Amino acid sequence: QVQLVESGGGLVHPGGSLRLSCAASGSIKSIDHMGWYRQAPGKQRQLVAAITSGGSTIYADSLKGRFTISRDNARKMVFLEMNNLKPEDTAVYYCNAGLVITKFVSGRYWGQGTQVTVSS
Repeated sequence: QVQLVESGGGLVHPGGSLRLSCAASGSIKSIDHMGWYRQAPGKQRQLVAAITSGGSTIYADSLKGRFTISRDNARKMVFLEMNNLKPEDTAVYYCNAGLVITKFVSGRYWGQGTQVTVSS
């Protein structure tokens, strides 16, 4: 069974930092892009950052400079380093990846989400 599992969320004070991790497991032939999205209450899910298998990255404009995405291809993991967190960063953060399962089966997969709450 192919799955993405996030970890690292939690409660943090404004100005603090968190590091999210996401691990892909199961019978996976290869991984294309990996990324993070977030969804705050009452809002649509939005892209936070994404990274290709070659290491090229994109970020939501409003998050550049505070968030850093990275990946470990050997361990099939993607990370999101979040610094100087603000209350408006509070959301459920979802891992997303383009997975190639077999020569004929591929698609975008989602993790179950991890809650990040920024509050004093």
